[in-house]
Amino acid sequence: MPTLKTKTLTNTNGCSLEVSNYGATIISLKVPNKHGESVNVVAGLSTPEAYTQVPYTKHGLYLGCTIGRYAGRISNSKESNLLKGTNLTFNDGVHLHGGKHGFDKKYWTFETQKNSQTITLSYISKHLEEGYPGNLNVSVTYILTEENEVIIEYTATTDRDTYVNLTNHSYFNLNGAGSILDHHLQIASDSYLEVDSNLVPTGNNIPVLNSCYDRTQRSKIGSTNFKGYDDTFILNDQSEKASLYSTSSGILMTIATNQPAMVVYTPKIFPELDFKDATVYKAYPAICFENQHFPDAPNNDQFPSSILQPNDIYRNRSLFTFSIVNE
Repeated sequence: MPTLKTKTLTNTNGCSLEVSNYGATIISLKVPNKHGESVNVVAGLSTPEAYTQVPYTKHGLYLGCTIGRYAGRISNSKESNLLKGTNLTFNDGVHLHGGKHGFDKKYWTFETQKNSQTITLSYISKHLEEGYPGNLNVSVTYILTEENEVIIEYTATTDRDTYVNLTNHSYFNLNGAGSILDHHLQIASDSYLEVDSNLVPTGNNIPVLNSCYDRTQRSKIGSTNFKGYDDTFILNDQSEKASLYSTSSGILMTIATNQPAMVVYTPKIFPELDFKDATVYKAYPAICFENQHFPDAPNNDQFPSSILQPNDIYRNRSLFTFSIVNE
């Protein structure tokens, strides 16, 4: 049985980032608020061991973990040439977040740590693991800078053509508890992916204008009849892709990424779990920003390709910047 390990990054400005080798998971991310208090802005469990045990394992929450080999949904309604003859796991016609035992349930290896602000974890996904072709060597590097930036960098190489789509699945609440309905959200996106009843993309892009998906201007999440997101926003070509702000804590989080899409997910409620520091969450407790390629790209030729070929390197980089704004 692999050994469960955690490591913590710190800077001199009161930030700390704790990471587990189980799922290459962010367990906590503490940043200062406008009152000078330390706030854990990422939902996490009371102990690292809790991620491997019931009741958490009964719920598909993916708290803070690395998703792979393919983030999001792949449908079995069509057949990708690359996946013919393989055995992806489908549940009601949908392959979700890399399958039954995706990267979130694997023990990753901590590589040699060069300094107190950078850690790298690696994992080798064998040929046909969860049905995917190719031996995939994947790594994730977490960096906590003195500017209160959290950088997440994924890289991967393969020995045969395969699909790769990695992301981090942290749930953010800038108050550290309660609800995100009073948070202000902005997303640099003019269109989103239409989905069917299984939340699988139909292949159509829909303009956000005059819809609940229009977040081009920063606005309070709960200011309209908000019913939650589990949607793929197609990102505009600008440096800042999204922002989240809480007037209560004064914390502003901005997001940059080199990925073409962002899946935004807001669960209506968390199940009853032993959260870190006995934190109590309310309706719409947190929000995920899953920076990635398009879901179901293997079955939609018009989407950006998510095929990784031998001699190429998969690179996924996201930057989360935290600052204090007094409004």
